[in-house]
Amino acid sequence: MTKIWRETGFVTDDPWVIETDEVQAGSNEKAILGLDAFLAKVAETDETGLGVLINPADDVRRLEHCLDRIALVAVAFPAFNDGRAFSHASLLRARLGYGGEVRAVGDVLIDQIPLMLRCGIDSFAVTNATALKRLAENRLPGISNHYQPAAKPAGDPKSYSWRRVAKPAA
Repeated sequence: MTKIWRETGFVTDDPWVIETDEVQAGSNEKAILGLDAFLAKVAETDETGLGVLINPADDVRRLEHCLDRIALVAVAFPAFNDGRAFSHASLLRARLGYGGEVRAVGDVLIDQIPLMLRCGIDSFAVTNATALKRLAENRLPGISNHYQPAAKPAGDPKSYSWRRVAKPAA
């Protein structure tokens, strides 16, 4: 079973459904369309509040002209070792200026969630039993040192390992 998690906790009434040939959004649900289907819909209508799924091989820059019509971008993590969705989220936030919801879907593991948060992902479709258990227990792993700035800055500016800290005069 998939549960949606945000930093504020689990979401109980999430309306989003990734549409496939087998699964279609119902009357009380919102569809997340694949990139090509999404772009076709954007070309046909002036509808807003749409959802789009970005798979690893997709070019997220194809969304640039219609970001104001998107309510949710789901970035796919098909396997724990495929990190292209990190780049998609970072591009959406830093270069394209997307301010809506970015959701990680697929193989979302507990150890990667802090890194996903720093890239600008703010919600997670979690199916992994260990991740669900640790999130329910509020046991999210931390990152003590940061090697670069990100979409979500570190709470402690001293945690950036590359920043020099002025030492007080003796």
